[in-house]
Amino acid sequence: MKTLGPITLLVCLTVGGSFAIAQDDHGHDHDEHGDAQMQSVSARDGHGHESVDADEHAHGEGDERGHAEAKEDDGHGHGHGHGEPASDAELSEAQRKTAGVETFTARRQTLGEAITAPGEVILNTYRTVKISPRTAAQVVKRHARLGERVKTGQPLVSLSSVDMAEAQGALMEAHVELERAEALGRQVVSEKRYVAAQIAYQQAFAKVSAYGMTQDQVETLVKTGDAAKATGEFVLLAIQGGTVITDDFVVGELIEPGRVLMTISDESKLWVEARLTPDDTARIAVGAPARIQVGNSWIHGAVSQMHHALDESTRTLAIQIEIPNDDDALHPGQFVTAVIESKEKRSGIAVPLAAVLRSADGDWQVFVEAAPGRFEPKEVKVLSTIGDQLLIEGIAEGTKLVGEGAFFVQSEIAKSGFEVHNH
Repeated sequence: MKTLGPITLLVCLTVGGSFAIAQDDHGHDHDEHGDAQMQSVSARDGHGHESVDADEHAHGEGDERGHAEAKEDDGHGHGHGHGEPASDAELSEAQRKTAGVETFTARRQTLGEAITAPGEVILNTYRTVKISPRTAAQVVKRHARLGERVKTGQPLVSLSSVDMAEAQGALMEAHVELERAEALGRQVVSEKRYVAAQIAYQQAFAKVSAYGMTQDQVETLVKTGDAAKATGEFVLLAIQGGTVITDDFVVGELIEPGRVLMTISDESKLWVEARLTPDDTARIAVGAPARIQVGNSWIHGAVSQMHHALDESTRTLAIQIEIPNDDDALHPGQFVTAVIESKEKRSGIAVPLAAVLRSADGDWQVFVEAAPGRFEPKEVKVLSTIGDQLLIEGIAEGTKLVGEGAFFVQSEIAKSGFEVHNH
């Protein structure tokens, strides 16, 4: 209700039209009927001035506000309106370094389609050895411990054996006989005796070697010429370098032949065993590139071998993927995700996973370095995911894109476009 001088003007709408009621100071009503009359209702105030039509007044104020707002900017010289998203982000060298923003040049590649399967880290059996005695013995001394890195030829454990003592005695006796025969010469001793001495020594040497003595240990023993040295003690040595994975024994324990005392493995290259269906296995080949995911990181390797017999319970085929483990980050028994490239190839622009993000409207996008330090979003189409890489379409080969740090760039664009300004 708006008061115009001494007259109060009430405007009401009805279903069939409109009517105006003018009420004077004494409470008497004055009706004016008709839509046409209502559209041009005017009144004079107490000073004789004509009041402005309500519709014209509202429209005029709206136009003036619209023109005024159109002239405003965000106060920073960017020209973005309030709430309007920015289209790029400019980062200084210091910002890029702090946020870890890295760029790369997009290249077209042909990659095999991905086959994903759960996997388990296992020892590389081609780089693993088991240390065990070949005769019954007693543990005398331990020279290496669990988890220790050893070198080839390093002492691992000292043993004592009755069988070894007898073999050592026979070796020294045969050695003495052979030396006597050689000293006399074949002109003095018969050919039969000379050959028999040689055979006896070779057999004694083979026996102590079979029980666990090395050639150097044998030569050291026989050179002493002291029968008292044939005590039956001998030392098992590391036949390759690596890490002591197991050492299941205690000093003083009696050990049967074939009992594994230590397992030594070179863990610089491990295997990941993944199990695939026969159909998926037929799509890959030995040597196919593969990757495994551990947490948020990926390790690259290759298929080293494939089994040909189905597992009876799972009806799957096992494959081994050889992966580097120089930093000792992986350990046998650890579960990982394996991604193997198949024989079926696809072409596209290959980019790392971190380079592609979802935009606000749900589309995939990358960030192009349009100028040094200036980054713009570009919508792309994802063709396929292969391990830690994506094949995409929508950008030209040779375009410089953000790899690491894409999320920071996206955040900076969003933040600059939605700042709150108080002017």
